[in-house]
Amino acid sequence: MTTTEAYTRTRASASPVADRARLLVTSPDGPGIVAAISGALSELSANIVGLAQHTTDPRGGTFFQRTEFDLPGLGQREDEVREAIGVVAARYDATWSLSAAARRKRVAILASTTDHCLLDLLWRQRRDEIPMDVPMVISNHPVLADDVHAFGIPFHYVPVIDGDKRRVEDRHLELLKGQVDLIVLARYMQIISGSFLASVGVPVINIHHSFLPAFIGAGPYAKAKARGVKLVGATAHYVTQDLDEGPIIEQDVARATHADTTATLTRRGADIERQVLSRAVAWHCEDRVIRHANSTVVF
Repeated sequence: MTTTEAYTRTRASASPVADRARLLVTSPDGPGIVAAISGALSELSANIVGLAQHTTDPRGGTFFQRTEFDLPGLGQREDEVREAIGVVAARYDATWSLSAAARRKRVAILASTTDHCLLDLLWRQRRDEIPMDVPMVISNHPVLADDVHAFGIPFHYVPVIDGDKRRVEDRHLELLKGQVDLIVLARYMQIISGSFLASVGVPVINIHHSFLPAFIGAGPYAKAKARGVKLVGATAHYVTQDLDEGPIIEQDVARATHADTTATLTRRGADIERQVLSRAVAWHCEDRVIRHANSTVVF
């Protein structure tokens, strides 16, 4: 997929439609799954308006499907839909999720002092290019407070004092629990602990300023310059307790030459970072991403 195609896909579906729902299904592959799902929706008088599927192997592989459908009165019939899908899922040993498109994801953003990814997300949210609401921005530095307040969004300054990161994460949990559906690390330069990930109960997306798996950790542009790379890139991935090794959602690259400095690579990389992160967040908010082991299927 080209960058233009990716942007078009995101922009075209940013505004949710009333009575529209999205169903994600993962199951062992086998005959009849698509027909069973379609049949269950047909029995409810739902109209399928989008369908995408993938299998790792038609014989013994894993099957993935994203179904978007319209059902008048969805808000009053959601329990009925869930019951019908549950019957099909039990028959095919499937895991699934159902989301109303009009129910925008609540996304908290964590940032440090670098603003380009944070402000890009807030700008796109304000323009309705990403179907999300941002109830809060949390930072370990105060420098971005005025920028965030200009968007009318609460800003919480939670500094690390005397290296006590446990206190910081406890405060984050107080602010976040039950208030958000997704957390985005927009160049938040702190390592997230496994205990925090287990406690917060929602996915976390990070933007890493290199083309993973190359140059994991801090200072990737300096490492790239030292290695004389001919491409620099950025990677948006789900966060796990293993640093920069979570399932990858989106990546992109730009050319580099021997004449580039670390500073020019950093500037060029910043443009890639914000585009990659915004696409990943949009796709997650549009229920286009299915996690599978340490990988993803993105429809």
